[in-house]
Amino acid sequence: MILLYIVFSVYIVAVNFYAVMLLKSQKDEFGSDTKPVGDGKIILTAILGGAIAIYISMFVMRYRLKNLLFMILMPVIGVLNVYFFYLAYRSGMTFLIVR
Repeated sequence: MILLYIVFSVYIVAVNFYAVMLLKSQKDEFGSDTKPVGDGKIILTAILGGAIAIYISMFVMRYRLKNLLFMILMPVIGVLNVYFFYLAYRSGMTFLIVR
């Protein structure tokens, strides 16, 4: 059971790290001549658990602060992420165990 908690915690950290790197790479590519990447990757990463990291990174990097969709959607998804992670830890990950 402890291994399951460790794996879940590493997943959360990895998704948040990926979210920060994704936002940083999109900001770096914004000034270049390459085709900009759509917002789908950012929203998918937020849904998978990286919404808080994306929201904080947006302010730190000062990137897409005028995008109303991100400024409203990221905190909402972040609250849902925290709630689901709390439920997962509190339930003892019983939803993952097949009997």
